[in-house]
Amino acid sequence: MTMLLLALITLVLHGALTGLFYTFSMSVMPGLNATDPAQAEAAMRSINRKILNPWLYLVFLGSPLAALVAGFLADGRAALWFFAAAGVSFAGSFLVTVAVNVPMNNALDAGTMPFKDYSPRWTAFNTLRAVASAVALVLVGLGLTEL
Repeated sequence: MTMLLLALITLVLHGALTGLFYTFSMSVMPGLNATDPAQAEAAMRSINRKILNPWLYLVFLGSPLAALVAGFLADGRAALWFFAAAGVSFAGSFLVTVAVNVPMNNALDAGTMPFKDYSPRWTAFNTLRAVASAVALVLVGLGLTEL
């Protein structure tokens, strides 16, 4: 696999992840907030179960890993941009997901967190993931310019 191809795959993965998080914050969650809380909870539980699929794992885990590999394979400034993208993606997407969003999803699923408490906090942290993913996307783009 050539370095350029790896960098382009890394760019696409970060773009897909950014789009996923952005879509939830700007349309899915506002749409659920506009419905009956019981229906919103049921819908979000279903979404949380169905989103766990190979395509999510490819994008979610692949984004920071591809940037890290690109960093190791690139030279000079390109390597620094890819390493920065990997770090931002890992901290702003992976760690936030594991530490905040997934536990909240589990609480919603268990019925221990009502949707009125879940939605604003979950959306705020999801928006953080969207911003971090967008920053990582830009960093990958900068790495591409240095190849």
